[in-house]
Amino acid sequence: MKKEEIKDTTKVTEKATKDTTKVITKKIEGEAWETAKEEAYKKANKKAKIDGFRQGKAPKDVFLKKYGEESLWADAADMVLEKAYEEMLKENEKEEIVARPEVGVKSLGKDAVEFTFTLTLKPELKLGKYKGLKVKKEEVKVEKEEIAKTIEEMRSRYTENAIKEGKVADGDTVVIDFLGTKDGVAFEGGTAENYSLKIGSNTFIPGFEEQLIGMEKEEVKDVNVTFPEDYHAEDLKGAPVVFKVTVHEIKEAIVPEIDKDFFEDLGLEGVDSVESLEKVVEENIRTQKEANADNKYLDDLLAEAAKEVEVEVPHAMIHDEIDRMMDQYAQNLQMQGLTLEQFYQFTNSNEDALRGQMHEEAEKRVLYRLMLEEIAKAEKIEVSDAVAKEEAKKLADKYKMEEEEFLKAFGGLDMIKYDRKMRDAMEVLKG
Repeated sequence: MKKEEIKDTTKVTEKATKDTTKVITKKIEGEAWETAKEEAYKKANKKAKIDGFRQGKAPKDVFLKKYGEESLWADAADMVLEKAYEEMLKENEKEEIVARPEVGVKSLGKDAVEFTFTLTLKPELKLGKYKGLKVKKEEVKVEKEEIAKTIEEMRSRYTENAIKEGKVADGDTVVIDFLGTKDGVAFEGGTAENYSLKIGSNTFIPGFEEQLIGMEKEEVKDVNVTFPEDYHAEDLKGAPVVFKVTVHEIKEAIVPEIDKDFFEDLGLEGVDSVESLEKVVEENIRTQKEANADNKYLDDLLAEAAKEVEVEVPHAMIHDEIDRMMDQYAQNLQMQGLTLEQFYQFTNSNEDALRGQMHEEAEKRVLYRLMLEEIAKAEKIEVSDAVAKEEAKKLADKYKMEEEEFLKAFGGLDMIKYDRKMRDAMEVLKG
């Protein structure tokens, strides 16, 4: 869309719908609309193929005769929308807009385009009791059983698989070939060679892994199983199939002893004995439990304070929050090498279902945010530029980033101020 100054005749009307919605109607007509239509014609004519003329060289009257002036209106509207949007925001900069404005086209014609911008404004919120709440923080304890379990998990991470003679047992890893058939015909995705499978991992169809127990190296066996009724492939749902399996290699898990070599593998400073390992593990468990207890304590405080809050949370704010949650969910999947589309396929789901699952959490997040903003206002919490800059420096050092780079990623100094203000409001809740 063009950024240049366009002289226009702009008419603005305002209409309030409920307390949290404001509808702005902005009409672009006159010279501004004529200029936009001319630009739209030039753009369209470059691609136009009209008999008797080279592409893009047809006179305007010939172009309009073939395609009609109405073919230009949508592109022309796009060209003036950005400027209309920016002007609308500037004219309403004093309003507390809390969600992305909804843009619509009220009318589109030869003489003008009329846009509607629906603004969602911050709703009024009435606080209830938010100080001296009867919420207790959970006491943190670390049991000996937890320490022992964690050490066993650490040992398992250093487990090595060694070639084994004899028969397949539960917990072994086997290297197999398999060929799956349904009614004697091989099916898609049912064949593999030199596939590594841990018995007991439950990664295959129920009943498959158990039938490999007792097999020997180079033994061939028909494994009979039935696909689950909810399997993603329609032609295999609930279908009985046969896998011809050949075992090429059997490996057993060798768990390391807790000795000097194990301590060296761990590489933990000061850990050279069972006692020192137990102490470090206990401290780590306690730290994690303390963090979890703090988070739960804050969640309980927010939930308790929200019980007496009176507010109507705008739907647009919830939808925006769901959008942010969806983006974060997609990023998390990407880190696992998956896309949202693959996730939908694997879970037999879709975007609407996922958004629906997020709705309750999104509404809660928006409610808590509005409540904390009102608490900050009631407590006259303000964050100066100096405090925000110091906060930005600390966070940049924490994440090992340049301060300017961190500020850009975080959203600027204003976002640092907002984040600090919200945390200060949470401290008020804690009392």
